[in-house]
Amino acid sequence: MEKTRPLSPHLSIYRWQISMILSILHRITGVGLGIGTLMISYWFISIASGPKSYSTAQWFFDSILGKILIFGFTLSLVFHLLNGIRHLFWDIGLGFEISTSKKSGWTVVMLTFIFTLIIWLSAYIIKNTYE
Repeated sequence: MEKTRPLSPHLSIYRWQISMILSILHRITGVGLGIGTLMISYWFISIASGPKSYSTAQWFFDSILGKILIFGFTLSLVFHLLNGIRHLFWDIGLGFEISTSKKSGWTVVMLTFIFTLIIWLSAYIIKNTYE
């Protein structure tokens, strides 16, 4: 005789909340940081391998795809850092109130874009200053 057991609630019955979304994004950006670390390792290895190797790596990182990947890495790094700081506050017992949690979540999102933009604008200014 087959017993039918109740299924756990699925994501489709829950209303999406900022904390839920940021938790999922934190995991995704963690994977992105691993991939980005491999890209940086490739770049360092190309430097050590000589001018031809470095030229190839630099060509890739100067391409549209390379720029998108580097931008994604920067965005992931900033988001992961800020959301990690948010989690540190939770670890010491602060910020669990629903209103505080929502505010800190949206603050992480806004600061992620602001800091990423500042980093890219700074890099652009520095690059054009020394060219």
